[in-house]
This record gives sequence, C-alpha cells and structure tokens, in this order.
Amino acid sequence: MRLLVGAILLGATSMFMANQARAADIAEQQRLVDKARLTLMAFAADPGLKSALREWSPETRALFIVPQFLRGAFVFGGAGGSGLLLVRDEKTGNWGDPVFYTIGSASFGLQVGGDVSEIVLLVRTPKGLEEFYRSNFKLGANTGLAVGPVGKGASVHGIAADIIANARKQGVFAGIAIDGAFVAVADEANEAYYGKPARPIDIAIAQNAYNPRSLDLRNTATTVMK
Repeated sequence: MRLLVGAILLGATSMFMANQARAADIAEQQRLVDKARLTLMAFAADPGLKSALREWSPETRALFIVPQFLRGAFVFGGAGGSGLLLVRDEKTGNWGDPVFYTIGSASFGLQVGGDVSEIVLLVRTPKGLEEFYRSNFKLGANTGLAVGPVGKGASVHGIAADIIANARKQGVFAGIAIDGAFVAVADEANEAYYGKPARPIDIAIAQNAYNPRSLDLRNTATTVMK
C-alpha cells in the first residue's frame, strides 16, 4: 500500500513539475511575442521606416521579427538573437500565428564594439519564404538579401531582393550585418507555445497550431502593414 501511495505521489509530483516547466517555457515565448509587437510599433512610429513598410506592404508575404539582435566584438565577434515569422495568408490577407527561430553569426578579425538592433525582415517572394520552411538556412546564400532603411529617412526605391532587412539600432557598429547569418527553427519553442510538436508549415500553411495569445501581435502587423 505504501509503495502504491508513493508511486502515485511521485507521478503527481512529476506531472506538476512538467506542467510548471511548460508554463515557464510558454511565458518565455510569450515575452518574445510581446517584444515583437513592441518592435513593430516602434517601426511604425519611425517616419522613415513606417513609410518604407507601407510602400513594401503589398508585396510582403511574411515578416521575420527579431526584437533584440545582439552583436559584440573584441577581436572575435559574434551576434545572435531569437526571432519569429508571421506569414500573411494570400487569400484573406490575415497574418498567421508566429513560428519561432534562432538567428546567429560569427565573425573574425580586428574589431571592437557592440550594438543592439531591432530587425524586421520583409519576405517578398515565394523563394524567400521557402527558406524559412527549412530546418535551417543561411541568409543571403540562396536568396537575394538587401538592406533597407536603417533609422529615419532612407529611400525604398530601387531595392529588389527576395528579403529586405530593416533595422533600428543603438551601438558603435555602423549599419547592420546579417548577411550570412544562420537561421534555425526553434522546435522546442514552437512545441512549448503550441503544446505540441509543430513545424513551420504546420503553423504557417496548414494552420493546425494556434495560440490565441498571439492575436495582439497579429493585429499590430495588420495595422503596420496596411
């Protein structure tokens, strides 16, 4: 009898700890979703970036939002962050639930400095979007990547690429350097947020994974990308 009670208590404790761990994971992913929404709002408040986003909006198939892209260097450099992809439904124009990714790069050479960027990639072509449906890929390796406005007042005319990178930044490095960065699907993050394993195509195309807490982010994307 004692063994049975002990087994039941152990099972209940394990289930409780697993639920607590999942709740913590969901909270972490929700923070990224909320930060992504703030990033879009900040872009919309910047006159130059706002006009660029509006001009590119009709041909934008997806947004890849990185609320914090951290870069630092002292001889050896590196950069990275977490991001999420929102895909726009071609028929309805509605933005789908987020797909979670990691992004990172490394560089070598004599350099000193650091910065933090908020980055929004505009995915304009099927070729560019297909890259995000792979488990991992290198930005600019198989698709055209261009840098759009950085801060205020840059022109959007004459830029033609599969993906366009836009940024707001603080720090001592000039410009943004994400060409060649590696992007990988964050499987654990997606599973935590949706409560089941979910591939990018399950979320973005089949739409069989859903979390109502992403609604504010999706509504903000609708407002910003009118």
